[in-house]
Amino acid sequence: MPSTPATVRRRSLLLPTARQALVVTVFCLLLSWLLHLLSGTAYPGVFGRIGFIGAALLLAYSAAPALRPRWLPLAAARVGAVVLMAPVAALVTALVTQRGQFFAYLAQTQTLVGHALMVFLAIVFGLLFSLLALRSERRERERADRLQTELTKNTLERELLDARLRLLQAQIEPHFLFNTLANVEALVASGSPNAGPVLRQLIAYLRAAMPRLNDAAATLEQELQLVRAYLELMHMRMPDRLRFDVANVPQAGMVRFPPMALLTLVENAVRHGIDPGVAGGRIDVDAVIDAARRTMCVRVSDTGVGMAQTAQPGTGLQNVRSRLLALYGAGARLELHEMAPHGVRAELHIPLSGETA
Repeated sequence: MPSTPATVRRRSLLLPTARQALVVTVFCLLLSWLLHLLSGTAYPGVFGRIGFIGAALLLAYSAAPALRPRWLPLAAARVGAVVLMAPVAALVTALVTQRGQFFAYLAQTQTLVGHALMVFLAIVFGLLFSLLALRSERRERERADRLQTELTKNTLERELLDARLRLLQAQIEPHFLFNTLANVEALVASGSPNAGPVLRQLIAYLRAAMPRLNDAAATLEQELQLVRAYLELMHMRMPDRLRFDVANVPQAGMVRFPPMALLTLVENAVRHGIDPGVAGGRIDVDAVIDAARRTMCVRVSDTGVGMAQTAQPGTGLQNVRSRLLALYGAGARLELHEMAPHGVRAELHIPLSGETA
């Protein structure tokens, strides 16, 4: 009948580890050589007895956890098994080597003293190795517990980060939709003959943009396409007041980018930079990827009314900063710079380490 997994596991608990067997074997070889020199007895005979006792003590130490009663502590069970096995193993070696002359062997004072010394050495060294092994096992358990605690901590931190990112991502949706609906309201209120085409373009744009709101694996190329579509829509709404350029960035399709973060900066430029000014302005979007330094700088520049009316960042910019910190740590940042003679340049500095798609 084949062995069950439980039977195999129980057998493995009764056997020592390879490291324990190696340590005991080396020690028995050295101790046998020392006793051989002191007693003048042949080395094979000395090693046979010492080796058998060492193997018996090692098996007793290894089997103690599986055979001990539940009320007995593990350390006590192992030490007790070694102490009890020491005289038994020494007695077995005497019976095997002396055979029919066992009682005569014990009747001689010299041999009796030698047997007692063998038992004493077995107990002393058995206890010594047991304590060292217990200490090593305790350290291994502590190390395993620390690793498990660290793993659990890292798992919880990742789950917390994912939840925080989902919350920040959810904040974008109403912010984005309210801004878009405000643009629709401006079109209807102006009574422009282009309201119908713009509205159809807006519906098509929303259909393309909405699935990306929850896209966790967006690339810079996708974000640039989305920004280009948004600016084309805004240009239809105010063709005489908005000019724009979205650069073609090499390798943009290979770089991961926080979804909707770039669109948030562009929306902010339109709403707070271009819309308030009578003359409108221009918006330029570009990016510089430094492969050698593993960094990327994405820039949104506008020639609108400037920092005076955009000095207090709203929900959008705060959200972008929070997402950058959560995704990339302190190595990523959002910077706002005033442009001459007027306007604002928003810069996203992002490390590229591990952020290629």
